[in-house]
Amino acid sequence: MHETNLLGDYLRARRERVRPESVGLPAHGTRRVAGLRREEVALLAGISADYYLRLEQGRDRNPSVQVLEALARVLLLDPAATDHLLTLAAPRAARRRPRRETVPASVRQLLDALGLPAFVEGRYFDVLASNSLARALSPSFREGENRLRSLFLDPAERAMYPAWDEASAGIVAAFRESVGRDADDPRFVQLVGELSLGSERFRTLWARHDVKRREGSALVLRHPQVGELALHREKLAVGGTDGQLLAIYHARAGTDSADKLALLGSLAAPGR
Repeated sequence: MHETNLLGDYLRARRERVRPESVGLPAHGTRRVAGLRREEVALLAGISADYYLRLEQGRDRNPSVQVLEALARVLLLDPAATDHLLTLAAPRAARRRPRRETVPASVRQLLDALGLPAFVEGRYFDVLASNSLARALSPSFREGENRLRSLFLDPAERAMYPAWDEASAGIVAAFRESVGRDADDPRFVQLVGELSLGSERFRTLWARHDVKRREGSALVLRHPQVGELALHREKLAVGGTDGQLLAIYHARAGTDSADKLALLGSLAAPGR
C-alpha cells in the first residue's frame, strides 16, 4: 500500500461525501459526481479551481493554514477531522525509527491493582498488557492480541458487540487518526493489508477516510457467561510512551452491569 498523496486522497474522499444542499447549493439537476464538484469546493473556500485541483492531485502540497481551515469549513469537518487535515498537510518529518512498545512497570502494577477490567493499547492497537478481569471480560484483551484483528476477523469477538457496525466504524476512524502521516509505516501497511484482505467491512470503512480521536465511550458487551453489560470505557494517555493508552471499563454503581462485573471478578480470581 503506497499512499503518496495522503492530503489529496483525503480531500477527495471528504468532498464526495458532502451533499450540495448541506452547504447551500441547489441539489436539483443531473450531477455526474458524488458529493461536491471540485469547482464548487474551490468557490466556497475562496480559492481558484486550478489551485484546488493541484491540491487534490498532489501537485501542490503546501497550502496555508487559512486555506486548510476554509476547506475544512466547506467539507463540514469536525475538530478531529480538521486536525487530521492539518496533520496531512504539515511538513513531513523524518520517519520515526520503529521502537518496541514497552509498558512502564508502574503501569503494569496499576493494572494488577485496579478492581476493574483494564488493558494498555499501543499505537498499532495491540494489547500490550492487561489484568485478569479484562481477560475475563474478553479473551481478545490478552497481551499480544490486536484489537483490529479481533474485531474484524474473530467471529466470537464480533458476537460480543450488539452494535458491531458502530463499534467497527469507530475503531477504524480512530486507527486512521492514529496513523496520521505515517501511512507508509511498515507495520501499518502490513496490518491494513491483512485486514483489507480478510474483511470487506474494513475495506469499506478504510476507504471512507473517517477520523475519530481515541477517547472514552459508552458501549454494550454481550458476555457468554454473564449476559449483556452496559459499560463505559475510559482511555487515558500513558505518560512517557509513544501513543499508549490505558483502557478501563466500568459500570454505573448499583446497576445490574456493576453486579455482573463483580461476578466476573470472582470468576477470574486466582484459584477458581
